[in-house]
Amino acid sequence: MNEQIIEFLTELRSHNNREWFQDNKNRYDALRKVFIDEVQDLIGRISLFDPEVAGLEAKDCLFRIYRDIRFSPDKTPYKCHFAAYISQGGRASERGGYYIHLEPGGCLLSGGVWCPPPALLKKLRQDIYDHIEEPTFKKTFPVLEGEMLKRMPAGYPMDSPYGYIMKHKDFSVVSYKPDNFFYAKNWMDKAVDDFKLLLPFNRFLNYTVDEYLGRV
Repeated sequence: MNEQIIEFLTELRSHNNREWFQDNKNRYDALRKVFIDEVQDLIGRISLFDPEVAGLEAKDCLFRIYRDIRFSPDKTPYKCHFAAYISQGGRASERGGYYIHLEPGGCLLSGGVWCPPPALLKKLRQDIYDHIEEPTFKKTFPVLEGEMLKRMPAGYPMDSPYGYIMKHKDFSVVSYKPDNFFYAKNWMDKAVDDFKLLLPFNRFLNYTVDEYLGRV
């Protein structure tokens, strides 16, 4: 069914307007239901090694397909991907979690903390500066993603070998996948294996997040 999701999203990319979407709404609803079921299955499997996500409802982890175009120069009304963020608190959580993204030519699995507020970002930088890099993890999730500062943040040496980490505004990692990764019968087994690698990273980040939120 993921092949049908990618096919639908490919067509949506070429017909990103309300008329086409309404004509294909039943098709979208059916595929969204498939994706919800997949995310619910993933939650169940992830909860076996990360109990913090146990009890999550997939619907609380899914992102809307409708774009907020109020302040955007891009007025296309729909996102051309299906995505969900599996973390305690759901898609809006500040905690590190597990992200799945289906998009034609842009499929990926990801995790970590995305777009933290400045005070939390400062705490995360300090904690990450003192710990870093494990080979197996880095092979699957080779780079940090997101925006970077042009200069080293205040308080860190300009010649630090970890400058490329300290300059980040997000602490999330990505494993890009070909579309057909999600077509295989055992794609979920492979995805869960990748997500298992994220557990120590998320736990490390979440200790700082929870401390910031006053939960520690």
